[in-house]
This record gives sequence, C-alpha cells and structure tokens, in this order.
Amino acid sequence: MIELKAEGLVKNYGPVKALRGVSFAARAGEIVGLLGPNGAGKTTTMKILASLLKPSEGRVFLNGKEIWEDIYSYRNSIGYVPENAELYPHMSGYEYLVFVGRLRGMGQESETRAKELLYLLGLGEKMHLPISSYSKGMKQKVLISSALLHNPQILLLDEPLSGLDSFTVLIIKALLKLLSREGKILLYASHILEVVEKICSRVIIINRGLILADEGVARLKELRHQESLEGVFKELVVEENPYRVAEEILGVLKGGET
Repeated sequence: MIELKAEGLVKNYGPVKALRGVSFAARAGEIVGLLGPNGAGKTTTMKILASLLKPSEGRVFLNGKEIWEDIYSYRNSIGYVPENAELYPHMSGYEYLVFVGRLRGMGQESETRAKELLYLLGLGEKMHLPISSYSKGMKQKVLISSALLHNPQILLLDEPLSGLDSFTVLIIKALLKLLSREGKILLYASHILEVVEKICSRVIIINRGLILADEGVARLKELRHQESLEGVFKELVVEENPYRVAEEILGVLKGGET
C-alpha cells in the first residue's frame, strides 16, 4: 500500500511563516481534503508535495523514502493541478498534452490518450486551437488532463474545479471517487466547504500554517458536535461573526444612498 507522508514541514518567506510544522500521511484509496481560508498554507503545502518548493524544514516521504533521493521517479508518480493555470498560450490543448506526455516518456501513447481525454472533457472540437483562445474552464480541463495523462498513483489537486461548467464538475467528482477505489492517493486542496464535505473521506483543516484537525469527515463532525463541516470550520477557524461583517458591508453600501 502506497503512503505519502509529510513530516514537520516549515516554510518561511522572509519573516513570514507560511507553514509551521505540518505533518500528515495520506494512504492508498484516500481522498484527503486540505481545507482552510485563503493564505492558510494549502497551496504552499501542495507545492512542496509536488516538489516545486523545498521546505525550510521538514521532509516528504513516499513509501518511507525521502522524495529527493529519487526525485525523477517521484515526479513520475504524481499528477498535479495547480491553483492557477500556467500553460503555453501558443500551443493548442492537444499539443500541450503531447508535449507533457513526451516529457514523461510516454511516446506515441500520449497522442492517443490526449485526444481521448480532450474529447471526453468536451474539448474535441477545439483541441487544435491555441490555448490563448481558451476560456478559464477550458484551460482547467487541459490542466486536469495533463495531471491524469500518465495515470499517476498520486493526484495533487489545488482547487481543481475552478472555472469548470456544472457537467464537468459532476464528471470530475465521479472520477475522483473511481480513482480512489483504484487505490490512488488523492489530495484535494480547497476553501469550498461543501465540495470538500461531499468528495473527501478525510479532512485536514489548516490555518496560519498549522493543522487544527485531521479526521474523517463524519468523525470530525461527531467530535465537534456539529451537523456539518461548515459548523466545524466556523468553530476552529472563523474568529469573527461572518453575519456581522456582512451587515457592516451592507451598511457601507447603503451609506452611499441618498
């Protein structure tokens, strides 16, 4: 059984501590949600797990072996959907996927699989158009396809549903469930409570670079005596009354009325 383990991750950006000792493990068949507000440390954690950042302190292990000992093999075992789309605008969606596939040593298989994925995600008629002409949702489909292309054992998904149409969201939600049944590890970073609650089997709540909770969704609600993940999140993370803040915003808007 595969296991991805983060141990004591610390990340400093000058005087700012983005992570303050983050430790957890994710195992085969789990969909682990990384939940927190903006700036909590979710994306920094995902970038470290994707080997795009090195931590200031701490280590990441795959099956007991530190990832930097064989980084090429580790990178071949992961698929990563970043929070922000970073694609080559002059390429078409198809060309980009073939390019990614060749970098991963897939050869001609990347051509067939790229076409199939793009057709299934509704880009069949536009796969040869330049990415610069794509909408945000279309670019997101290309990113998701590139993460899936080589059928990795680990998927690192940072707000993967951003910009997608409703039908594609349903497809991706169903696919994540199927992939977990195939024994893959899925880490899903988001600040959208409802999506995390429906998709994830386990939730890690992070705020200000610290893990505040790490439990199965049902168990977490039981421990905190809450009916929903939103209630748990409010208890652990929210420091101000959101309704009071909303009322103050409304007051600002109405203050300009004559």
